[in-house]
Amino acid sequence: MTSTSSRLQSREGAQRVREFIMNAAADGTLAPGAKLPTERELARRFAVPRNAVRKTLAQLEAEGSITRHVGRGTFLASHAGAGNGEFPFDSVSHTSPAELMEARLRIEPALAELIATNATPADFERMEMCLDRAERAATLDEFELWDAALHQALATATHNRFVIRVLDMVTAVRQQAEWGKLKDRIVTPERRLKYQEEHRNIVHALRDRDAERARTLIIAHLQHARRNLFGF
Repeated sequence: MTSTSSRLQSREGAQRVREFIMNAAADGTLAPGAKLPTERELARRFAVPRNAVRKTLAQLEAEGSITRHVGRGTFLASHAGAGNGEFPFDSVSHTSPAELMEARLRIEPALAELIATNATPADFERMEMCLDRAERAATLDEFELWDAALHQALATATHNRFVIRVLDMVTAVRQQAEWGKLKDRIVTPERRLKYQEEHRNIVHALRDRDAERARTLIIAHLQHARRNLFGF
């Protein structure tokens, strides 16, 4: 199996595990605080490699959806799945990368004012941690994990449950295999460094409570990402 096909298989398996956990949280199959099956059990149930399960759990932990305790196991976070029943993840499963970028360019700049107004010091600490971890990431997969966690932190900082739920769907689409294949092709080390710089500038503008500057930076970042993805 080639490294590309192996990464694709791992991503597809990780997506199935993620959908199982988040949909179970949404429909109440797993209650907040419930203990999740072990990595071994999830790998066997979904016929995916253990490393795919491990990556999914690491990402959910980075997003704050689960908690993991050595010697005790993995647990659904107390807020996971809250309000999710109205928007099942499978409702966006066929969204294309182009559709997602079009929507993000219209939705995400509007977050700037909400975050600049509502974010707490703890929210900014979380954003800075995500920035630091992404910048120290040794692999593209690890960078993507903390990139996704940063977007989750930005959504949470709006303190608007409807907006958070909409951005949960953005995250769900970004976990799809098709999106992963695009990122594998276009995220070079140089582009990754530029993305990191853009992310940090956005967070600094938000910390300064400068919504207009943050909005301008978000638009520029998304346009840059779209050019890299699609050439326009």
